Amino acid sequence: MSLRNQARQLVVQMLYQVDLNPEITAGEVRRMIEEHGHNNTSRTFAWQLFTGVMEYKPQIDAEIVRVAENWSLKRMAVTDRNILRLGGYELLHTETPSAVVIDEAVELAREFGSAQSSQFVNGILDKLIPRTDNLVTPLEDKPVPTKEEHQVPSSKDQPLPDQPPQDKMLPQPPSTPYRKLNNPWAK
Repeated sequence: MSLRNQARQLVVQMLYQVDLNPEITAGEVRRMIEEHGHNNTSRTFAWQLFTGVMEYKPQIDAEIVRVAENWSLKRMAVTDRNILRLGGYELLHTETPSAVVIDEAVELAREFGSAQSSQFVNGILDKLIPRTDNLVTPLEDKPVPTKEEHQVPSSKDQPLPDQPPQDKMLPQPPSTPYRKLNNPWAK
């Protein structure tokens, strides 16, 4: 288990603690992270994630409710809700790749949630991924093709049914994985 995964587990536990016991102070949470964190790097990462989630909690909760059709936060299991908050924070406010965030959140849901939690968390977080669909040019800006440009290709351009299509890409040798040296998270 990686140090970041351990830090995320600790954050989910702290968010769960705060959700069930709202009177808990930041100092007490900080003390628990210091007590249960595996090393200084994981404790620092856990504290950054925890404080980030708490800072943006109203916005994250609003986004979760927006994409969770027919679900309110109160109806969600406490563990699922807090895993979604952590994943939502990382998706919306950090540079962590969305695939990594969702994979980590699904693993947390498998460990702390019910049998259906991982699917639920995956579905909600997938809808929270910031999309860049608006970069596509609108249809009105595209020129209308002329009659000559819109012709159907002739049958001589298509391969015969008994001939396999030819692959124009040549096989590439496997690339060597990029390995960062002195990376504290790689251990």
